[in-house]
Amino acid sequence: MVVQKTVVVGAGPVGALAAIYAARRGDEVEIYELRGDLRDPDTTLLNFTRSINLALSERGINSMRKAECPGLLESVLDETIPMYGRMIHGSQNGQNTQEAQLYDVRGRFLRAIDRSSLNTRLLDELESMPNVKFFFHHKLVGADFKNNVAWFEHLKTAAQQATSTTTSSGNREVEVKFDLMIGADGAHSAVRYHMMKYARMDYMQEYIDTLWCEFRMDPAPHSENDGFKIPPNYLHIWPGKEFMFIAIPSLDKSFTCTLFLPADGFAELDANPDRLVPFFQKHFPGVVPDLISEEALQRQFSENPHLPLISIKCSPYHYGSSAVILGDAAHAMVPFYGQGMNAGLEDVRVLYDCLDQFSPPADKEPETATALDASNYALVNGDPVARTNARARALDAYSALRRPDAHTINDLALRNYVEMRSDVTSPLYRLRKAVEEWLSVRVPSLGFATQYSRVTFGNERYSDVKQAVVRQSQVLLAAMLTSTVAAAGWVAWVVWRLERRSAARPSPSSVVGGFLGSVGKSISDFGRRLA
Repeated sequence: MVVQKTVVVGAGPVGALAAIYAARRGDEVEIYELRGDLRDPDTTLLNFTRSINLALSERGINSMRKAECPGLLESVLDETIPMYGRMIHGSQNGQNTQEAQLYDVRGRFLRAIDRSSLNTRLLDELESMPNVKFFFHHKLVGADFKNNVAWFEHLKTAAQQATSTTTSSGNREVEVKFDLMIGADGAHSAVRYHMMKYARMDYMQEYIDTLWCEFRMDPAPHSENDGFKIPPNYLHIWPGKEFMFIAIPSLDKSFTCTLFLPADGFAELDANPDRLVPFFQKHFPGVVPDLISEEALQRQFSENPHLPLISIKCSPYHYGSSAVILGDAAHAMVPFYGQGMNAGLEDVRVLYDCLDQFSPPADKEPETATALDASNYALVNGDPVARTNARARALDAYSALRRPDAHTINDLALRNYVEMRSDVTSPLYRLRKAVEEWLSVRVPSLGFATQYSRVTFGNERYSDVKQAVVRQSQVLLAAMLTSTVAAAGWVAWVVWRLERRSAARPSPSSVVGGFLGSVGKSISDFGRRLA
């Protein structure tokens, strides 16, 4: 039997799940990670000490479910906190306010999860598999994707450097051969960098004019919220139109909070630290000092890095039969739709669906396989050249299938920032959401659903979601225009009758004209929102 060697670069959630899928197919799997063991609390993430809490939704859950590892998904879900909607904070007449906006009319919810908790569970699962090996502190420094060989530099740890008797770094380079390399090594992917030397890859990256800084809201042991300072089952948002502050619950009953602010806003606060507290008190009512003390806010703002937000698009995601990139390496996105990790986990499922289609795993019996599987079954136990060709076709299919979906969710994530920081307080936004939800429940045959529920609570392709929402918007706009014209006709008739009774009244044309003018403006505004 031909055993494929799969090398996974990057041991984060996406890389770990990809390694699980590969190991379950019977591959010989090696995982290379630049950092130390991510389960070690002393291992520091690159460039920052922590990360924005993750929101696990159906796409990520389904991808772990399809890994078919008994107990894996259940143990992950046990470490999550349900979030049923957004809690919008503000002030009115000098009083702090909060308003819940449920995500889904049917009660479906997101799950807040700590990145390290998820990573730990996936790595523990891998460690129990006999055909998996870990290589931490290994940096990819070169790759030949035509001959399927890569070079990693085995980095000395700080402790090893401190005890070294030589003046040189002493890092050792190792050569690794592989059949398939999977790059899941983040937005600044080394696999993508080396793959671009071989593949004719279109590549675009964009930094938006917003930075982010993390804060921590400590638990409140004797609070009415079971130890949380604010209700735990929500994503809390303080919208500021051009910026925002959010808070996501953690299992230790703290909240991981994030300030999103244009770069010049951070620069101004950096230059004038005394303005930080007044800025929060003006724009994020109730945060300081009720939830975070002034001292803690100032300390965390000065100590925690102010980090950029990047959006990356590229295509294709593979080269030949030898390399493929997943997750942020292929499509880094801003975090405002909560789909970055979920899309990356879904990448894994889609990739292995393609691999299974063109080159089924060794343990699939011919009599239980589809016709296509049966025709390819001999490749598993026979000709390695034929298997390589089948893998190349699978990677071709993956790039073609995934590109429109990844580009779509990148765009949606950028647009959702406007919704979170501004639209959530708009009457037109609420009206559209209410109409779509009412139709989805009362007239299910129409197939209506909010864009958010389609993206978050289903597995419909992102590109199909976009098309469905466009069609839905056109129907809503047409219905509104029809209703408005009918209403305008009725008003015109009423005015005409009144005009006949009293010559002193304004002319029908002036009344109707003014009415239609205001209605036209409302339709125009609503149409822009629908678009």
